[in-house]
Amino acid sequence: MSTPYLGEIRMFAGTFAPQGWALCEGQLLSISTNYELYMLIGTLYGGDGVTTFALPDLRGRVPVHYDDSEDSLGLAVSGGTENVTLLADELPAHTHPPYASMYNGNAQSPSGAVWAVSPNYADGSAGAPVAMNGQLLANAGGGWPHNNVMPSLPISFIISLDGLFP
Repeated sequence: MSTPYLGEIRMFAGTFAPQGWALCEGQLLSISTNYELYMLIGTLYGGDGVTTFALPDLRGRVPVHYDDSEDSLGLAVSGGTENVTLLADELPAHTHPPYASMYNGNAQSPSGAVWAVSPNYADGSAGAPVAMNGQLLANAGGGWPHNNVMPSLPISFIISLDGLFP
C-alpha cells in the first residue's frame, strides 16, 4: 500500500481497519490526538469542534463526488432514501381499457372478467362520452413503500488517520 494522504478514504475488503486507518462509521475522535485530520475535515461530519470531531459515516451510503452546482448535495450532506411510496402524480401516464365481448352473456356473475352484451338490454345510443360511475371501479395498489436500493455489494470504507498532509 502506498503512503496515503491524511484523510484519504479507500475501499477495504476487511471488517476491521488496518493500523493507521479507521472505519468510516461516523465515530467521534479527539481533536487533541488527531489535530491534523481535524484541520482537514473540521466538523463537517459532526462533533462539537471543541474537543471532538466526527469521521464520515458511509454505512449504507453510496459516496458521490462533490461539486458546487445547484443540483448537487452540499459537502458532507446525506441524501436519498431507501424506501419510496409513489404518489399518483409520479406514476407514468397510462389507461385501464375495459375488456368486453360482443357475444351475449351466459353467466349470472362477472367471473369471466369481461363485460358481455345481454339480450335483456337494448344497445346504447351514440352520444357524448360520460365518466363511468366511480363506484364501479376499485382503487388499485396498497400504498406501501417499495425498496429503492440499487443492487449493491457492501464493502468497508476506511479513512487514513496517518499520512502525508495534503
